[in-house]
Amino acid sequence: MKKILVVVFIGITFLGCSKENPSKFSTEALEDVLLSLDGKEIQFKDVLEKHKGEKILIDIWASWCPDCLKNIPEVQKIQREQSGTAYVFLSLDRNKTDWKNGIERLKIEGDHYFIESGWEGKLGEFLGLDWIPRFLVIDENGKIIVFDATKATDNLIRQSLEKM
Repeated sequence: MKKILVVVFIGITFLGCSKENPSKFSTEALEDVLLSLDGKEIQFKDVLEKHKGEKILIDIWASWCPDCLKNIPEVQKIQREQSGTAYVFLSLDRNKTDWKNGIERLKIEGDHYFIESGWEGKLGEFLGLDWIPRFLVIDENGKIIVFDATKATDNLIRQSLEKM
């Protein structure tokens, strides 16, 4: 019985880790509602549509998150190097005041949205959010190129943003 449990545990561990990253967002994730800086509700699909034809770096962050704050200078460096890319910041802050104060305090340039549904909403569920920061890169055609980066220094981010 002990051997069977060990085999099952190992099988679950290895099979559970082998996930394929999606190349497009689910309909439910695209319909999740975000809040813009001016207080207007906008669906995630409309945020992506706004940048259709551009590469997009999405940074999911929060102003209370030490790892997120450590990554901001690297994101700002990427912004200086890749000026033709759209930068979208999705916040998981606890409240809108902290979110807005964080943007101002850290001088974060780009499009900013508050994920009203939080970690467990349709977008968070699609992404399998269990850690932030989280970085995604979307190509000019809306295809997800980088799905699961947790550091702005991830080489896949820079490679996918480079001009061809």
